[in-house]
Amino acid sequence: MHVLVVHNRYASAQPSGENKVVDQEVALLRGAGHRVEVFERRSDDIAARSLLGKVAVPLLVPWNPAVRTELAARLRTERPDVVHVHNVFPLLSPAVLAACADAGVPAVATLHNYTQVCPPGTLQRDGRPCTECVGSAPLPAVRHGCYRGSRLATVPLAVSLSVNRRRWWSGVERFLCISAAQREVLVGAGLPAGRLAVKHNFVPEPGVRRDGAGEHLLYLGRLAEAKGIRLLMAAWDEIAAGGGVGVPLVIAGSGPLEPEVTAWAAGRDDVRYVGLYDQAACRQAVARSVAVVAPSTWLEAFGLVVVEAMAAGVPAVAAGHGAFVELVEDGVTGLLHRPGEAASLASCLRRIAGGPARNQEMGRAARRRYEQGFSPAVGLERLVEEYRTAIAGRTELMGGST
Repeated sequence: MHVLVVHNRYASAQPSGENKVVDQEVALLRGAGHRVEVFERRSDDIAARSLLGKVAVPLLVPWNPAVRTELAARLRTERPDVVHVHNVFPLLSPAVLAACADAGVPAVATLHNYTQVCPPGTLQRDGRPCTECVGSAPLPAVRHGCYRGSRLATVPLAVSLSVNRRRWWSGVERFLCISAAQREVLVGAGLPAGRLAVKHNFVPEPGVRRDGAGEHLLYLGRLAEAKGIRLLMAAWDEIAAGGGVGVPLVIAGSGPLEPEVTAWAAGRDDVRYVGLYDQAACRQAVARSVAVVAPSTWLEAFGLVVVEAMAAGVPAVAAGHGAFVELVEDGVTGLLHRPGEAASLASCLRRIAGGPARNQEMGRAARRRYEQGFSPAVGLERLVEEYRTAIAGRTELMGGST
């Protein structure tokens, strides 16, 4: 099969699970013998633009005509069987869908978040769940400055959502939701249910698994409010006040709350802030964990770090909402805490660290769950199946129009 992957890469200064998923899918398909090309833009390149070029970037968010022309020409030349669209913000825009229509190539789109119904894609405002824009015009997002705390920065996203809603619905043969929880929200918001399939992200074999009980609890991810890092700090302070759990908390990542996390961890024996790990260091850190902690306050569409823990035979402590509810079987492959409640998170961390035998049993169950639902073999089968469905759907449409 010949596949063209379309993706706007997120800035390399911040850890991006989405970039990782795209790279892993490309490698998986190529490893299976499929021909895969990539059409991409990089957010890193914005810094090298002229002042005028930087000013123009927000204008390209709703529509980039040059991308339409360039991609359509490439599609006509290369004639791939299917185009797989991932992120189009900020440099690609939904113009990529028009290019697919121009060239008559079916498009599949993975929905990595909630940008189809929420301008910043988080379904959260001020640290709390928010659905004000779901199913309606995204004016509340502009009013509250939901993207980066700025009304001005939110406007291009809100405009793009409003003017391109129908283009997404009509221009994509198959939407791939990365969890059933995400699909439920999107169907409820009016997206075409018949074209929304659930295809969980897969995780490659890590090459290393936990051996023994583990030596630390691990938070691995973006240091941002929505990821629950402040909640984790509050829960850990409660644990420390009670004498601790016998292992330190390791925090790996970067983000807007990095200065706050650095200051909080400074001088403590029970916390280690280690900055941004590379992929090899991440795998080692996960494999040495008592548990991986995922306390997100927003409704995660997936939760890649939880599945990476499963692959290494490590249980997770995660917030009991969003995709985590379908990824973590409470009491079997990990523990779910009450979302947004520091005391509940603290209780789960004590439990997961306080029973080594039970913890290792959970780790083995987590590994089995990974093998059954999130391995490369499963991921490849589901991905190719969705491509074939999209190609067949476009073929039927074209046949019906002749």
